[in-house]
Amino acid sequence: MTSELWRRIAFTLGALLLYRLGTYIPLPGLDLAALSGLFSDRTIQLADFFSLVSSGGGIRRAAILGLDLVPYISAAIIVQLATMASRRLRAFKKEGARGRAIVERWTRYLTVLLAVPQGVGIALAYENVPGLVADPGWLFVTTTALALTAGTMFLIWLSTQMTLRGVGNGLALLLAAGFVAQIPPAVATTLIAGRQDLLSLKQELALAAIVVATVALVVLMELGRRHIPVHYPQRQVGTLTLAERSASLTLELNNAGLMPVILASWLLSVLAWLGSLGEPWLPNVAASLEPGQPPYLILYGLFLVFGAFFYTAFVLDPDETAGNLRQHGGAIADVEPGEATAAHVDHVVSRITVIGSVYLAAVCLLPFVLVVDADVPFIFGGPPLLVVVCTLLDLMAQLRAYGGARPVGSRR
Repeated sequence: MTSELWRRIAFTLGALLLYRLGTYIPLPGLDLAALSGLFSDRTIQLADFFSLVSSGGGIRRAAILGLDLVPYISAAIIVQLATMASRRLRAFKKEGARGRAIVERWTRYLTVLLAVPQGVGIALAYENVPGLVADPGWLFVTTTALALTAGTMFLIWLSTQMTLRGVGNGLALLLAAGFVAQIPPAVATTLIAGRQDLLSLKQELALAAIVVATVALVVLMELGRRHIPVHYPQRQVGTLTLAERSASLTLELNNAGLMPVILASWLLSVLAWLGSLGEPWLPNVAASLEPGQPPYLILYGLFLVFGAFFYTAFVLDPDETAGNLRQHGGAIADVEPGEATAAHVDHVVSRITVIGSVYLAAVCLLPFVLVVDADVPFIFGGPPLLVVVCTLLDLMAQLRAYGGARPVGSRR
């Protein structure tokens, strides 16, 4: 533990504390007593839980950080999809730091464009709650929308400072902090349910076993790797002779990371919003897409599988991988260079993507089984668990790197 590491840890903890305090600072002009019971419905809780971005209770407390990072995540998804479709954006990203800075600047502009209407919608929703807004009108809507938008932009800046001056990825740490803050109430609710004989001792032990097993599965899958042996023969590069060596092409079991989960949650939210429009038949669509309903579960699982294959195909091109191996003189054992190598890599990637997509679907659909079918008094699993575990693994890797130890692994 060097002084530099202590300083970075202290900065990270201070930033997280500042973030948590921001989720308790209320918006001006509201009677917070009128909010009690407004968000008590379990369907609303599940919808908030599966939006991937948790405000840590900020929106429920009408806080200035109520929007949290939701607009930024949505903007990042749109830019990412646009990058997949646009050669110009892909060229920008290949320019290095300058290109990434340009894409990030566009993402922040889009964040503002998304945050302002969301803030207006929240302000109008607050006005519809009897007795909540002291002085409703255009001034309240404007100030609320600006305050929520400013809160989101402040969190983007704070996450950047955490990445530069602290340890770990600032954006991931803020997301994880919102989810971790929900653990103590969940534990307390479970213990109270046990004391009130709503849960038997066997049920509590079974829940504890499910929690431990699920966390272990997530850690195992996120650290899982598939190694393809690669042989580099001795060769001459100019006046330099490169010795014969063996290496491996390493592929992650969950190569797409959290992107399929983000994409699936975002697509479902878009469908739910379309279902809330004024057409006579659309309310039935919106009702069928509520968390826990069979159409929601089916679409969520399909979007997860599709997202895993779609994003893996974008970030890992077998033809490009085969070309890089051939350029550097590498070859996979018993596989011809060129098209045969590309086909072999594509076959391996396809198989591990099946495993990764099934794993993502199982973890993300687990809470519905626990809450909707088993009536468990707390919500566990899904995107929050993936965010927390991946963030902690990345944090451990950085701490080991600062301490000079070999990292266990890291996530994007």
